[in-house]
Amino acid sequence: MKSFKKIALAVVAAMTMGTLVATPASAAPMTVALDVNGTANTTASASTTPAQLPVPSDNEVNAADALRFVATVDTGTAVTITATNATIVSALHTSTAPVNASSGSSSLTIATGTGITATFYVYTKTTAIGTVVVTNQGTTFTYYVQGTVGKINTLAVTAPTSGAAGTKQAITVTATDVFGNKVSGKSITGRVFGLGGTLETTTATTGATLATFGTATFNVTLPTTSTRSLIEFSLTTASDGETVDVTGLTARTLAPYAEVAVRDLAAELAKAQADLAAEKAARAADKTAADAAAATAKATADAAAEKASLAAVAAKATADAAAVKAASDIATLNAEIVKVKADALTARLNADKALADAIEKATADAAAAKAASDKSIADLKAAFNKLAKSWNKKNPTSKVALVK
Repeated sequence: MKSFKKIALAVVAAMTMGTLVATPASAAPMTVALDVNGTANTTASASTTPAQLPVPSDNEVNAADALRFVATVDTGTAVTITATNATIVSALHTSTAPVNASSGSSSLTIATGTGITATFYVYTKTTAIGTVVVTNQGTTFTYYVQGTVGKINTLAVTAPTSGAAGTKQAITVTATDVFGNKVSGKSITGRVFGLGGTLETTTATTGATLATFGTATFNVTLPTTSTRSLIEFSLTTASDGETVDVTGLTARTLAPYAEVAVRDLAAELAKAQADLAAEKAARAADKTAADAAAATAKATADAAAEKASLAAVAAKATADAAAVKAASDIATLNAEIVKVKADALTARLNADKALADAIEKATADAAAAKAASDKSIADLKAAFNKLAKSWNKKNPTSKVALVK
């Protein structure tokens, strides 16, 4: 028995040792290293110091445009990444495997398999601050990125369509890069064609405040001797703008122009007055014609109403005559009905009298017959009783009962 207990204890101990060996150690927390083109970044975990990334204005996501993430985790686990205002890619651009400004997604999951690292890249096309959230086995890190604006790709002009001769008109020029980000602090030059007016200043710098960011305002005084003002705008420094159109991205617009129609207010007023006079004359003629048409329409309507009234009177007369005839017919019919009823009543009365007479006669005849019958019976009874009395007298021992 003691030997058996020892063997059992040894088996339990061996099993316990085997269980302890098979249990894995606690999961190691994830660590993440960041760099841009080989230069480490240690500030991107704070929203106030996001990683600064050039927007991929050449339409290639290269090492200089992207923040590289290397997450070190336990083997056989997965790293999940989500981004806002930023895009995730698993590799950078190569000639054989292009990665451009439309590549990537806002979320990605990387399974490490037998390895312990997950590498991915994040780029952005906007100057708005973006977030990158990295998660592994319950550990989550958040990082911040922000694009740095590219060179000017588009100048857009906002101008009034027209203005009075000799007046000052404001024209706004907005500078944006190829992704639509506004560009501040760049000089724009304006040039008036021919006698199209005078610019207050021929150059203006795109603003940096909230209200003026990326825009420059020019004031032009419209001419008094021309019908339009044509002003062209361009970069004061050519190197501030893109030099070539990039395939796959918006083509450059670096020499837009504003066209403002010049209005001659005196001529417009004279024309407006002439137009007004003509309009009044036309309206007066229209009114005369309308009045005549209204009079004609009224006369026609009155005649139609009179005709309708006469037709209504005639219809009423016809209806009244029909009603009178109907009443006469009804009276005649009622008289006939009364006569028929009187005849019927007379016949009934005659029949009732004849019946009464017949009943009275029958009653009298019946009474007479009954009286005669009663007399006959009385006579018979008297004769019988007379005979009975005679019999009884002669035969006292065999008397016959008298009839009452």
